[in-house]
Amino acid sequence: MEKFDLQLLFALLKIKPQNEKLYAQALTHSSYAHERNLGNKAHNERLEFLGDAVLELAISEELFLRYPKLPEGKLTRYRAVLVCEDSLVKLANFLRLGELLRLGKGEAASGGRNRPSLLADAFEALLGAIYLDLGFKQVKMVVRQLFAPLFSELEKGTLYHDYKTLLQEYTQGKFATTPAYRIVAEEGPDHDKVFVAQLSINEKVYGVGSGRTKKEAEQEAARLAYERLVKN
Repeated sequence: MEKFDLQLLFALLKIKPQNEKLYAQALTHSSYAHERNLGNKAHNERLEFLGDAVLELAISEELFLRYPKLPEGKLTRYRAVLVCEDSLVKLANFLRLGELLRLGKGEAASGGRNRPSLLADAFEALLGAIYLDLGFKQVKMVVRQLFAPLFSELEKGTLYHDYKTLLQEYTQGKFATTPAYRIVAEEGPDHDKVFVAQLSINEKVYGVGSGRTKKEAEQEAARLAYERLVKN
């Protein structure tokens, strides 16, 4: 695996790494590893698995200490908003991870450097690398630093709400199940299509939303269902 410059990333993270190979792995997509026959241990999926858990614990502890009077349900909803894909993509873009990602030729050609799921996964893998390299204390310092603007947005009520995640957290606790989404209609020409999504819980419809993409339609359906179930 060839070397590439991570010094700007380390400066943004304010860390002094001991094992730079871990960070290179965190930024290596499976398509790159498979294209070069590097094996499953060369890409970032295992680090992403670890980083996901590390991030959840770090954010949970920060919320617990920052808001001593908030009940468990509110803390859970705050955590869901902070660790949703949209929030992680914001931080990945701040760290310019898209420029550093090692992608296979096909993945790169299809816009992988800007794909939200890849950026969010790389961010979590990076936290997994920091944890293995420098320990949980350093992860907490990095998380506190990077998430400070998102905590500010959260307190102002301006942080993006991933209603699909919020609703799933709620329904798992309330109904011991997760929502089901179904695209029930596609309207308009191909260049200006509108999708309609239906959300049901235990086969009962709780929300119907529309959007320019299937994801937008599902988010709108989740928002309506969440407001119906939680806010009322």
